[in-house]
Amino acid sequence: MNTTARFTERLLRWLARRQPATRQRLGAVLARLGWWLVGRRRKIALRNLELCFPELTPAQHRRLGQQHFRALAQSIVDRSVLWYGSREQVQELVELVGVEHMHEGLRRGPVVLLAPHFVGLDAGASRLSIESPAVSMYQVQSNPGIDDIFRRGRRRFNDIRLISRREGLRGLLRHMKEGLPVYYLPDMDFGRKVNTFVPFFGVPAATLTTPAQLAANWQAQILPVLTYWNPATGRYRTEVHPPLSEFPGEQTLLQASERLNHEIEAWIRRAPAQYHWVHKRFKTRPPGEPDLYDPPPA
Repeated sequence: MNTTARFTERLLRWLARRQPATRQRLGAVLARLGWWLVGRRRKIALRNLELCFPELTPAQHRRLGQQHFRALAQSIVDRSVLWYGSREQVQELVELVGVEHMHEGLRRGPVVLLAPHFVGLDAGASRLSIESPAVSMYQVQSNPGIDDIFRRGRRRFNDIRLISRREGLRGLLRHMKEGLPVYYLPDMDFGRKVNTFVPFFGVPAATLTTPAQLAANWQAQILPVLTYWNPATGRYRTEVHPPLSEFPGEQTLLQASERLNHEIEAWIRRAPAQYHWVHKRFKTRPPGEPDLYDPPPA
């Protein structure tokens, strides 16, 4: 393990032993520092908020952006508990409701746990991993030592199969057919190899049709999994919802994907500061459209 990874692991182990109030205070400090020090990500977040909520004023965008940095910073600090705290600590930190929908679904057939990019994504995944083995797609980290921390942290409570993005759909299908639930992030921009553009808050966004394909071709049940952070308590709530009805039904893959984006929009509006706004959701543009983040000078 390299020096960066050793320091990171020691810091996370130390944080996992602190009181919740201490971690909350540290999250608040980290958020304020991040807002001023990570200027590039701040600009991306504000641009996303401007695109998705044009009805809000610049001051409201800024307030939402600061609230987002607060929630994001706390989710980073809380990985200490998720990856190095006890099982009881994780269960105390993350309330889980609706898990019976997952178990009932698995008795009927393939299950996809659809988890949009909220800041509580890792909290939900860790809490669910206590309940069941699963498979999830995984972005390999460039630092091998940090990659090892990520992998061990996400697999510590159960047999969690982490499939590299390079394996794509084939890797997920192999394990889904074995009866494992698939923890799937539907709102990723995979670049030019994705040529399907679907409105997201009214803005064309490169969108994978994978959830609709899994439902249409392999009769997978699509169960939304939403994790929200409560700023007042510092705890998370992971909700496993019943399968989406009539999905895709008679709709085409494109129509079903548009429906899914509308569903995600509604879930975001419940806690708009907690979506992963520092990610360039609109990085890939339809042919002929300009860059929405770094437009050329006039």
